[in-house]
Amino acid sequence: MEQKLTRLKTLLAEIADLRRAVAVLAWDQETYMPPGGVEARAEQVATLSKIAHQKFTADEVGRLLEDLTPHAETLPPDSDDAALIRVITRDYRKARKLPASLVAELSRTTSRAIEAWKQARADDRFEHFRPHLEKVVALTIQKAEAYGYEEHIYDPLLDDYEPEMKSSQVEAIFDRVREATVPLVQAIVERGRPVDNSILHQAYDPQKQWDFGVAVIKDYGFDFRRGRQDKSAHPFTTSFGTGDVRLTTRIMEHYLPSALFGSLHEAGHGLYEQGFAESLNRTGLDEAASLAVHESQSRLWENIIGRSKPFWQHYYPRLQEVFPEQLGQTDLETFYRAINKVQPSIIRVEADEVTYNLHIFLRFEIERLLVTEAVRVADLPELWNDRMQAYLGVTPPSDAFGVLQDIHWSGGSIGYFPTYALGNILSVQFYNRMLADDPTIPNQIGQGKFEGVLSWLRTHIHRHGRKFTPAELVERVTGGPMDARPYIEYITRKYSEIYEL
Repeated sequence: MEQKLTRLKTLLAEIADLRRAVAVLAWDQETYMPPGGVEARAEQVATLSKIAHQKFTADEVGRLLEDLTPHAETLPPDSDDAALIRVITRDYRKARKLPASLVAELSRTTSRAIEAWKQARADDRFEHFRPHLEKVVALTIQKAEAYGYEEHIYDPLLDDYEPEMKSSQVEAIFDRVREATVPLVQAIVERGRPVDNSILHQAYDPQKQWDFGVAVIKDYGFDFRRGRQDKSAHPFTTSFGTGDVRLTTRIMEHYLPSALFGSLHEAGHGLYEQGFAESLNRTGLDEAASLAVHESQSRLWENIIGRSKPFWQHYYPRLQEVFPEQLGQTDLETFYRAINKVQPSIIRVEADEVTYNLHIFLRFEIERLLVTEAVRVADLPELWNDRMQAYLGVTPPSDAFGVLQDIHWSGGSIGYFPTYALGNILSVQFYNRMLADDPTIPNQIGQGKFEGVLSWLRTHIHRHGRKFTPAELVERVTGGPMDARPYIEYITRKYSEIYEL
């Protein structure tokens, strides 16, 4: 059995290398590649994706997994090898359902669509992007049909990002959050003490913004010997292994929170990627348990820590030193309230904690309509604006600030959006468990010390990678299932205090 296990790991390592080569090409496309490279890049990504898929779905891999399954049952369930055989078997069975030609065509199409989206967004011209998105949606439907499903065609797409979760479960969780969010927003608007955030909309030197953000994420524990940060049109994090994790952010000269909280957010993702156990390297287990778990890390570092009063008790004097003209005469309380202002807005990534999930609910609904072909791609701009008005009471002034604002659909990531809101929910569950284990955490944050936070996350979440399903991991960490109640209590308590409700 050891010989077969070694052979399986060898094959998986080669497949991991191919997939990371694809990731390098994708990162370069988002950061440095000139627009003229799109056609060649599309073919490169398609070729490597096809080869990786063919190697992974080869009969030899299936035979090895079949032979090793009885062996896995003799091992401790928590062991790396037992988890490897269990998780990769699940991946293999799902991947075998996809033709290699479809995988290649999806990669080729999305590479082109990403560049089309960039141009369409810059020109505020949805029609330029529309034919590309139509092809992405058509191929995504083919993928979902190839996977197969029992309840809803959206389920196998969601499963790519949140294993073993059904869209009906997501809908039930979202309904509960919506029921609590809407009256909270109404109370803030009708009875809350007004918050002025005009101080955030002054001119802030871009390089100073960059430097301050880098200094904070270094304090967080992000290791720049094993990572870097660059600029992109849409902030994201990618990894080519625990020793090479890439963050990106974007800077808005007249809006301070964009780059700062973008860096804090992506650093949360990056810390997770740098924290996988070395024993999982190149096995396919050195990835996040799910995208919701991944998002829980970014939202914890960005919001629960980065928008907290203890955090700014430490960092606000330093920020005032960097921007004395803009912030020198503004006290901590005013700044704290400004960065936590609740105001329905058109841009998801700039949304406050309370209204953010409403942006996700909108996208979740539209995605399900797209894959059931209940709505045409051509109708998306109007549908988007109608839903924005219904959910947030605002209408985007243009498609660039509306249906074109997110990169995800151009990359084929249909099924991804729900994980953002689920990540918000998990972030509070995980943080509450952390506080139960170490009540001094807020005091540590107030001193600019994050070793306790990072050590806890490394021990309970990061090091496990994909060894456990999301549900299993949440149960192990919190003692129960995913639960919206702690998140609802968190935003209600925090924003009732800020708005003196």
